[in-house]
Amino acid sequence: MPKFKPHTGTGKRVKVTGKGKIVREKAGKRHLLEGKSSHVTRRMTGTVVIAEADLPRVKKLLGR
Repeated sequence: MPKFKPHTGTGKRVKVTGKGKIVREKAGKRHLLEGKSSHVTRRMTGTVVIAEADLPRVKKLLGR
C-alpha cells in the first residue's frame, strides 16, 4: 500500500487548533474591497470553525 499524502492546498487553507477543531478564514476579503461597505469587510475578518457537514471531507484531505 502506498503512503497517504495529505492534500497540500487544504493544509494551507485550514488550521487545526490545540483541541482538534479545524478553522478557516472567511472568504471575500481579498480584492474589490472599495465596493464593499466597512460593515461587510469587518464581518469577514477572523476565523470560523468548519461546518459539521464538511468535517469528514476536510479531515480525509488532511489525513486525520
